[in-house]
Amino acid sequence: MNTAHDAFRSAKLYTDNILYCLVHLPPAAITAAAGVLAEIGAPFSALIADKDEVSLLIPQDDWEEFAHRLPDHKVKANYRLITFDLVLDFDLVGFLAIVSKILAEANVSVLALSAFERDHVLVQAGQFDTAWAALRRAQTGEDGGWV
Repeated sequence: MNTAHDAFRSAKLYTDNILYCLVHLPPAAITAAAGVLAEIGAPFSALIADKDEVSLLIPQDDWEEFAHRLPDHKVKANYRLITFDLVLDFDLVGFLAIVSKILAEANVSVLALSAFERDHVLVQAGQFDTAWAALRRAQTGEDGGWV
């Protein structure tokens, strides 16, 4: 793979058909959020902490069980996962730019996450079919686009 376009065309799209929620917490909640994440042990989840907030991404079904342990939260629910199932090189430039452009043109809001080897996006469940179809069309060139 030489370019982001090559990588995008080669990436297998994967989803797990699970609904996710993104939880906003105050910075002091990092330990409690990490504990929840450890207990869940979900195959897809994320914990991001910065100076202003803690964000926890977990399966929506699990959130209902743990919400009482994380006070002062805000929740955005009903997200679906799309994984670009391909090991991406750290020197690759523009992969998420391609994905973002395709989804923006399809009028799909996106939450992007990068792991060590793979990139993922989360989209609202109501936009999932539109997002999936737009990405597939772009991969195969059916949309006549530049990818």
